[in-house]
Amino acid sequence: MPKVALFNQSGSQVGDVELNDAVFGIEPNEHVLHDAVVMQRASLRQGTHAVKNRSDVRGGGRKPWRQKGTGRARQGSIRSPQWVGGGTVFGPTPRSYSYKLPKKVRRLALKSAFSSKLKDDSLVVLESLTFEKPKTKDVIALLSSLNVDRKALIVTADVDDVVARSANNLKNVKVLTVSEVNVLDLLTHDKLILTKEAAEKAGEVLA
Repeated sequence: MPKVALFNQSGSQVGDVELNDAVFGIEPNEHVLHDAVVMQRASLRQGTHAVKNRSDVRGGGRKPWRQKGTGRARQGSIRSPQWVGGGTVFGPTPRSYSYKLPKKVRRLALKSAFSSKLKDDSLVVLESLTFEKPKTKDVIALLSSLNVDRKALIVTADVDDVVARSANNLKNVKVLTVSEVNVLDLLTHDKLILTKEAAEKAGEVLA
């Protein structure tokens, strides 16, 4: 089992903690990670693009000229696609881009993301994480004590409103619970800060 240092909120090492080898010690599968990121980014697309086809364009109710005898091509409406101001053919319509990967693939992607963080030495485990009241300074002090000066993802075992609200004003810090953690956030943040309880819970759920 991989063993990592255990820190307190002051940044001092207070011991070691063993992480689940099946979650934090596997060889990251880059192909699965790529598939998971593409899926998440696709699901974030709004898909609200739209055009007007000939039934949506204003006007064109009357046939512009008679069918035969004028020498011109037959036309049924001045709002047909070939006319200026006419409808658009085969344009985009509102749709959802979201899709799902198989459950085992999603689980492997999460385990690969956790393992890659440990492999890159970008994972920090905290003994506990508690603040008396929501205060941005407390999060800044925590990151400073852990020598984290880049984008950080803080993962707690359960919902902690005080911690979440303390980090709200920091654009480079995001707080999630173990049940909310996802591949895209794990890969786009440079440092992963886990509480000991969250690390144990992730090991139990994903193993």
